[in-house]
Amino acid sequence: MTEAEFREFYDSTARPLKSYLSRLTGNPSLADDLLQESYYRLLRAALPAMEEGQRKSYLYRTATNLARDHFRTQKQQPAALDEHSARSSARPDGHLAMDVRQVLSEIRPAEQELMWLAYVEGASHREIAAVTGRKEASIRPLLYRARRKLAGMLRERGFGEGSTR
Repeated sequence: MTEAEFREFYDSTARPLKSYLSRLTGNPSLADDLLQESYYRLLRAALPAMEEGQRKSYLYRTATNLARDHFRTQKQQPAALDEHSARSSARPDGHLAMDVRQVLSEIRPAEQELMWLAYVEGASHREIAAVTGRKEASIRPLLYRARRKLAGMLRERGFGEGSTR
């Protein structure tokens, strides 16, 4: 990959990857470190010629594995979003956004990862499978269960059909 190709790839992927890692870890500083390490490993790897989509999947998979390794070595789960990131929403529905973020922080990290990739990144089931190391056929039922779990948690908190919140 030439320097110009890398710059273009970096410019198109760095911001979404940082958001993904921040959400996954709950720690912007750690997300920065993992972001840098992910690109470093991408550049150091002796990869065959790849399309941009394949390169992006490789990058996200590397970042996901680095985050998992970090928490495995720390023997902890990703932290819930800190107060600063929970208060950072300037939208009129900021309270709803904070409540949804809180509920998202309560589901398992693997479920957070699936939800983020599918609904924020807009990744296909094939792309999610490549990033997470799961079989493509298992992504749909896993997403379905994660959505149901999240919906149930939101309903318990007073959100849902007919809600006045």
